[in-house]
Amino acid sequence: MRICKAGWPFIIGCLLCAAALASLSHSFGSAWLALASGAAFLAAAFCAYFFRDPFRRIPAGGGLVLSPADGKIMEIVDARDAVSREPVWVMRIFLSVFEPHLQRAPVAGRVRSVAYKKGRFLDARDPQAACENEQNRIVIEGAGAPVVVTQIAGLIARRIVCWVAEGQMVAAGERIGLIRFGSQVDLVLPKSLKLRVKAGDHVTAGDTVIAELAQKNES
Repeated sequence: MRICKAGWPFIIGCLLCAAALASLSHSFGSAWLALASGAAFLAAAFCAYFFRDPFRRIPAGGGLVLSPADGKIMEIVDARDAVSREPVWVMRIFLSVFEPHLQRAPVAGRVRSVAYKKGRFLDARDPQAACENEQNRIVIEGAGAPVVVTQIAGLIARRIVCWVAEGQMVAAGERIGLIRFGSQVDLVLPKSLKLRVKAGDHVTAGDTVIAELAQKNES
């Protein structure tokens, strides 16, 4: 299993801590230090699991929109874009601490903008989290209209990592970022797309098709 580079400092740090505690436990004969060493080793194993980067087979074909994250769709809202005021779908995906936390580009295209905003750290399932929490908004020109991926920090997640920049071209399914330890990803889609998922569905980044161009079904 591949592990994200961003996870190695956590894994190595926990392993070094486990080794140091084990050495001290051996020197002083302390059962408490031995237990602490075991806990640090388990923390290293959890970090390796959390920062895993599973292989994904990216679906071929134009007009498809892929899930940007692994998790459960909390809701899909019929709304208007905050900037353009055009009618859109807003899809909210909850990522538990047991999900891979990589984000992938839902469509191929050019990154029009990347905007980071400081904020609070409410639980990702809180209705106010999407508005008030720390977040990073990535706008990609694709699928016939801009598609917006918003990385949102949560109660435990305190670090958003973005690997793309304004003007960069991305492929569908390409890795674009990471959120550490439990969070939410919102996706804003134009209403011209036909949804293929619903609230309550579990999706995986890069290989779950969540929408497609309506013309594709009607041809």
